[in-house]
Amino acid sequence: RCKNLSVSFWNSYWMLPSDVCGMNCFWEAAFRYDYMETHPSEKMHLAVVACGERLEETVTMLRSAIIFSIKPLQFHIFAEDQLHESFKDILDDFPYEGKVNYTLYPITFPTESAAEWKKLFKPCASQRLFLPLILKNVDSLLYVDTDILFLRPVDDIWSFLGKFNSTQIAAMAPEHEEPRIGWYNRFARHPYYGVTGINSGVMLMNMTRIRRKYFKNDMTPVRLQWGEILMPLLKKYKLNITWGDQDLLNIMFFHNPESLYVFPCQWNYRPDHCIYGSNCKEAEEEGIFILHGNRGVYHDDKQPTFRAVYEAIKNYSFGDDLVHSLLQPLELELRKTMHTYCGRVYKVFVKQLTKSIRDLYARRSKG
Repeated sequence: RCKNLSVSFWNSYWMLPSDVCGMNCFWEAAFRYDYMETHPSEKMHLAVVACGERLEETVTMLRSAIIFSIKPLQFHIFAEDQLHESFKDILDDFPYEGKVNYTLYPITFPTESAAEWKKLFKPCASQRLFLPLILKNVDSLLYVDTDILFLRPVDDIWSFLGKFNSTQIAAMAPEHEEPRIGWYNRFARHPYYGVTGINSGVMLMNMTRIRRKYFKNDMTPVRLQWGEILMPLLKKYKLNITWGDQDLLNIMFFHNPESLYVFPCQWNYRPDHCIYGSNCKEAEEEGIFILHGNRGVYHDDKQPTFRAVYEAIKNYSFGDDLVHSLLQPLELELRKTMHTYCGRVYKVFVKQLTKSIRDLYARRSKG
């Protein structure tokens, strides 16, 4: 479709110097993606846990991952048994073109403590803690919550694995940028990482390192491995934690801060980054890379800016022109949200998305 674009449209939309990044950015993107395609590596592994009414939300997240990503994707979908057939029916109709595979798994917890893990925070939420023990043959993994939307290729966050130093085993973003509105630094009754804690909705893991590491802790002078430390942590802190498995991860990385790589807020952009005024400077400069619509904002009218992005990706049909079928309608909807704090900075919601579409068409034109 990109090859058939008229010269006038191509020049007017993609190559104007006044556009988001101009001619130089266009050719840099073309070179970068050409290099990535001619230097293939192992497939990227992405995991999600879906329970209850999260089928549509999960499928929309997977769609966003497929649209822009370059290297092959392997989805690991952990879901309640009654959701498996629905996932199969939907995913088998996706135009994967051989670049995407998926595996469905049941929700499973250690037998002797399954009831405790199931009732921690939300049903199934703590399943993510056991992924290194279940997916024993997976070296590295990107875990995301169901309410995540990718606005640039998964390849780009996957590349952070190559930036880990010798002690780092996982990467997450801070829970807050502004301590005055931070939850952990104001209310937590347990240890937490850094100044404002970390958010586990987007978690990149070198699972080989996780399985090998012995963790410092405040329960015993003996260091414990991942599979040994989870239940003792739950028993010690279960009366003091509010956000379930995320709190346990905060406790673990409080005692092992050298093991965490922290990526900027635009890789896990949540309503807290704009509902009290914009406080993610990286997103203001470069746009949002990964949108996290926690607290159900995709499905109510409290944050229409977030809902507009979700609806645009949910309704996009694979193969349609991304500019006319996704970007332009989305911008029109976002302009209607300018009465809200997040709507006032609506351009950060499309800045990276515009660039991702440009990069995708650059790849196609070279191919």
